Amino acid sequence: MDFNYTVLMTDYAWPSVDPERKVLSEIGAELIVAETGAEDELVSLAPQADGILTCWEQTTTAVVRAAERCQVIGRCGIGLDNIDVKTATELGIVVTNVPAYCIDEVSDHTMALLLACARKISLFDREVKSGNWVRDVGPPVYRIRGKTLGIVGFGKIGRALVPKARAFGLDVVVYSPSLSPDIAKSCGVEKAELSELLARSDFITIHAPLNANTEKLFGKEQFRQMKETAYIINTSRGGIIDTSALYGAVKEGWIAGAGLDVLAEEPPAPDEPLVELDNIVITPHAAFASEESTYDLEVSAARAVADVLIGKMPESVVNQEVLESPLLRAKTLGNQANG
Repeated sequence: MDFNYTVLMTDYAWPSVDPERKVLSEIGAELIVAETGAEDELVSLAPQADGILTCWEQTTTAVVRAAERCQVIGRCGIGLDNIDVKTATELGIVVTNVPAYCIDEVSDHTMALLLACARKISLFDREVKSGNWVRDVGPPVYRIRGKTLGIVGFGKIGRALVPKARAFGLDVVVYSPSLSPDIAKSCGVEKAELSELLARSDFITIHAPLNANTEKLFGKEQFRQMKETAYIINTSRGGIIDTSALYGAVKEGWIAGAGLDVLAEEPPAPDEPLVELDNIVITPHAAFASEESTYDLEVSAARAVADVLIGKMPESVVNQEVLESPLLRAKTLGNQANG
């Protein structure tokens, strides 16, 4: 079969890429999948790519520059910290993502981690399976109703979490610099500065992107401001929390514990200290996962790349400014943006 386009897939976290192949085949695009996703391999494959699909592997400056005919880089997910968006924009490459992806799953997982921490589910489970039928282990258990949940970052997932938290009787405060008073009011939440949120919240959950402003946003200073009975939940990006500071905060009893779906290093090193602590519940970056969300992601990410290649505006262009660039490689998109 003769193909009109070639799309490079750096990596994937699901059983097969059949949904991606099907979507791309409809426009005559061949999908090639990297074997290792290492930078040198991607640099060697990139020159033949009209489009790139990436999940977690780093689409570095070297990879982006090597993709001399690439029109679009599509992220299989929401976050963009593994793509050099700046270089892509400079070279006229459209970057897409799937912003409405796994909203139900991540907000559900956040509540699951919150409940696991508050009710000591994992700790009790380990004790029982070790032959100990005991309840007086770990930190005290407090009633959830009437407590305060602090949400850091208030995008689609943060907003989806609000009614779920309220169902358990939690009051909600939000820290988000971009949150307007009108939106806060319409969502029925209270906007607060970070320092106030830290001091008031019994549970804090992170739903912010990882960038220069949020990297290690939570360190010793922030943990010192939290209640000794508070828990921190992270289903966003591991780099937002200073790992060593979190270890110290839990070990020294500054805070009660944590529920983490993401770590700064994934998978963690065999000697990662956080794994040793009973008051920290860790899941393997699985908050996004369900049969439905994975399929939706595969199809949506591939369709965004296919749309750009055939000159159709995709649902989400991350770097909107590229549409005005004279170097834009997907020329028809520029015409649509200006029209």
